[in-house]
Amino acid sequence: MPTSVPRGAPFLLLSPLLMLSAVLAVPLDRAAPNQEENQATKSPDTGLYYHRYLQEVINVLETDGHFREKLQAANAEDIKSGKLSRELDFVSHHVRTKLDELKRQEVSRLRMLLKAKMDAKQEPNLQVDHLNLLKQFEHLDPQNQHTFEARDLELLIQTATRDLAQYDAAHHEEFKRYEMLKEHERRRYLESLGEEQRKEAERKLQEQQRRHREHPKVNVPGSQAQLKEVWEELDGLDPNRFNPKTFFILHDINSDGVLDEQELEALFTKELEKVYDPKNEEDDMREMEEERLRMREHVMKNVDTNQDRLVTLEEFLASTQRKEFGDTGEGWKTVEMYPAYTEEELRRFEEELAAREAELNAKAQRLSQETEALGRSQDRLEAQKRELQQAVLQMEQRKQQQQEQNAPPSKPEGQLQFRADADDVPVPAPAGDQKDVAAPEKKAAEQPPELPQPDSQHL
Repeated sequence: MPTSVPRGAPFLLLSPLLMLSAVLAVPLDRAAPNQEENQATKSPDTGLYYHRYLQEVINVLETDGHFREKLQAANAEDIKSGKLSRELDFVSHHVRTKLDELKRQEVSRLRMLLKAKMDAKQEPNLQVDHLNLLKQFEHLDPQNQHTFEARDLELLIQTATRDLAQYDAAHHEEFKRYEMLKEHERRRYLESLGEEQRKEAERKLQEQQRRHREHPKVNVPGSQAQLKEVWEELDGLDPNRFNPKTFFILHDINSDGVLDEQELEALFTKELEKVYDPKNEEDDMREMEEERLRMREHVMKNVDTNQDRLVTLEEFLASTQRKEFGDTGEGWKTVEMYPAYTEEELRRFEEELAAREAELNAKAQRLSQETEALGRSQDRLEAQKRELQQAVLQMEQRKQQQQEQNAPPSKPEGQLQFRADADDVPVPAPAGDQKDVAAPEKKAAEQPPELPQPDSQHL
């Protein structure tokens, strides 16, 4: 029979609803339906690219009393099959309006992200992977871009369940590449050194590795020894009075009746501090996070019997009854005891790096050539600009000279003196004979005109 959602569990699409580790848990007794506080800012990030949208949908649905009631009676099969999603048709109009707005905002956000992604990769003859782009919309129905329907909730559940199941595998792969890159850089550094320097560097590395391995015994996560150590040193309780049920209640931080992945990882802090110290040069904090992930996966594999990424009280108590719970053995084998890659994987990784480096070098060379061509073009443009400026300056100078030549001379007191043509200039009268220059014309005007003389032949 499917496990029922316990009363008082967080109203949350990732815990009972999505079976996804309660990483966004919001207990009912701490978030009333009319509360406006945004719990998303207080919840750990799932790492999903649609984390914020997922949390906002949870917060809005949490405010509807009908949906809360149906969730109380739901079981894992109802949630995974999509039966609970159909209850969305009965939520209040106010809630549906908010969900519609959230979906429109998410669609708009995805469009901007996809456009930026395509712009960043835009190259001549680029083949766009449309199927890969459409995967960005798998957590909602892209055919309906305006309203939030039951299909959207169903897709959100399915996509988040699948993505979180693949999340740990992606982290392991990322860590492997990190370790290979670190080893690749180390080998290249050693190759650049002389023989004596190389020997000294190798000796120093071996010394660091030796110091890193010299740490107290690490208890197996989830074992009696490990839990008792937390009980005594962190909880401050008598180790002889260890009680699994009390331990579970103490470390169910949000009191939702289950231990989620974050609550489990908090139990491993003491063990991790035995191996990793941020003050030590030889301790890699990236390896510590990989160690934490491995510890959590170990507990989930052995304790989470229904594989819903949550540990219930019943599952926890059952694990304390197994033989492995009290078997100390050699303790937990840390990550350096399990190489993250093989030599063959490292070789292929280095070939990939070399190919990428060659591609980047070729691209850098093309960019350099284009830069040089642009520089030469800029120089030609600057030369043409200078020639044009010189020509304009010469034209201005000629224009100014021409204006100066055509301008009439000025008298000493600054008054202009107009010139006349040589034929129009009157001859001045001799000195001492200061007669009116208009007198000859006046006399000519006063004298009567001469009469014509008769022709003698006509007489």
